[in-house]
Amino acid sequence: MHLELKNISGHMKKLGLGALSHAVWHALYDNGGDDKWSELSVLQAAHAAEILIKARIVQEHPLLIFVNLPLEKKSTNELLNLRQLLKDGKTIEYSNLPNLLWASTGIKTPNLKIYEDFGKLRNMIQHFSSPDVGTDCTQKTIEFIFSVIDPLINKFWGLYAVDFIDGDVSYNELMNKLLERNIDFLVSEEAALRFDSASVNWSSFEQNYQIEMQKRIDYAIDKSTPKQKLDALNEKKHLEKILTR
Repeated sequence: MHLELKNISGHMKKLGLGALSHAVWHALYDNGGDDKWSELSVLQAAHAAEILIKARIVQEHPLLIFVNLPLEKKSTNELLNLRQLLKDGKTIEYSNLPNLLWASTGIKTPNLKIYEDFGKLRNMIQHFSSPDVGTDCTQKTIEFIFSVIDPLINKFWGLYAVDFIDGDVSYNELMNKLLERNIDFLVSEEAALRFDSASVNWSSFEQNYQIEMQKRIDYAIDKSTPKQKLDALNEKKHLEKILTR
């Protein structure tokens, strides 16, 4: 197979993580007066999931994500290339990706009902229909990202959704927003070290949620390297100097 096809996974992964960052930003941060901001986050999150799952499947074989392939031209001996494949081929749809992911990698999509319902919400918005009355698109997007995409990219590549966000946003700010919404999220070593756990009023949370999230943060800190801990400590001291000037 042409070398271009073998390199497609890395390109898709990069695009998918970019879409994920946009989705988190549009879901949780200032909409600038745009009342469609949260709906846009739904489209971006679904798009991110679709690309990232396909990127993982492509690691097994690039042709697995295609349901229609270009026909062989008898008049030429040229190898199939990426441009021809994307022009004439058709990739598998969102709704069928969990089955293909499981069949090709053995990885099951977590919270499948949330995945399926979110796809329906995406289709509704994408086809210019307003979501049902009372639908909180922001909450739906954040739940989808951290209950479906987050565990998947962690399983795929050891990545954490909390590490991907647009803009100049601190881990402290982002994680507090997630905690306020009672979102279960995976905690990276970087996030745990840069999060000020003492600033959180843990007693305001339901006890099981409090225990679980504190456990995840502590576990991530324990896993971090001495260099990560030193870098985080130095950054904290630097910020404290700036704030006390």
